[in-house]
Amino acid sequence: LLGSPINPNTYDYTGAVLWQAHSGQLWHRFTTALRRAVAKAGGLTVRESTSHLRISYAKVAEYQRRGLVHFHAIIRADGPTGPDTPPPTWLTADVLTNAVRTAASTVRVDTPRPDGTPLPLRWGSQVDIKDITATNLDLPHDSGGEGDQVVRDTRLAGYIAKYATKGTGATDTGDRRIRSQMHIDQLHVSDHHRAMIQTAWDLGGQEQYADLKLRHWAHMLGFRGHFLTKARRYSVTFKQLRAERQAHQLHTALTDAGLPDDTDVIVINDWNILGIGYDTPEQLELASAIGERIRATRQQKGSDHDGS
Repeated sequence: LLGSPINPNTYDYTGAVLWQAHSGQLWHRFTTALRRAVAKAGGLTVRESTSHLRISYAKVAEYQRRGLVHFHAIIRADGPTGPDTPPPTWLTADVLTNAVRTAASTVRVDTPRPDGTPLPLRWGSQVDIKDITATNLDLPHDSGGEGDQVVRDTRLAGYIAKYATKGTGATDTGDRRIRSQMHIDQLHVSDHHRAMIQTAWDLGGQEQYADLKLRHWAHMLGFRGHFLTKARRYSVTFKQLRAERQAHQLHTALTDAGLPDDTDVIVINDWNILGIGYDTPEQLELASAIGERIRATRQQKGSDHDGS
């Protein structure tokens, strides 16, 4: 687990939003430093280490109550071809733990504050590392052989899913983007989260932060990354998963149609417009009535909010 260094008792909203916006870059530098630290522990260069080991990961970002993310990651050490080969004997859990701590404590990203003063962005002091091997996952002892790997993968997937499915608790607007200052003024959020959204919106209007697209990500409190990422070689790729789904759907469709799997399927993407509007005056009248009712409801909610 890696977290932000922002002190909740003396909250620096500008620093918090900028840390949030750069957290993906900070993670990238952490993984680079981690591979260097592991290689150094074995007396190898990073290039030489690829012939002896492989470091891969899967991580999720979880929002804390104070509005900042921290990362829960599974970091795995394998042999040079992946999980089908063991890592070198010298690459123990303790060696990997020390490499994680070294990488987390040394990496940083520098960015300027609005007034031009430098702002170094680092990980916080909260670095919680646990060894998750087959011996300490509290697994059944009678599921030897290949079953152990299946249970391990299931438990690890559950660990990732636990944090991937948590809500942010930051806003009731879901994944809707902020469109204007009026939009921010009408949000039903706490003062703290409103301040973070407002800071992201204000910083996003400054030229020096144009590349961060902070107004685009103001509803995410400045966090621009994906909630779930993994190293390419940690497991199957998303491309492979999509291909598997497509093959399964095709097999199901052919089976339902009573056709063999080797049937040639031709997909014709040819669209022609058949019409615009409503077929009858009655349909138009019904649609107009529904639209009017929706507008009246929105206006009533806005009036109630202003009155409160």
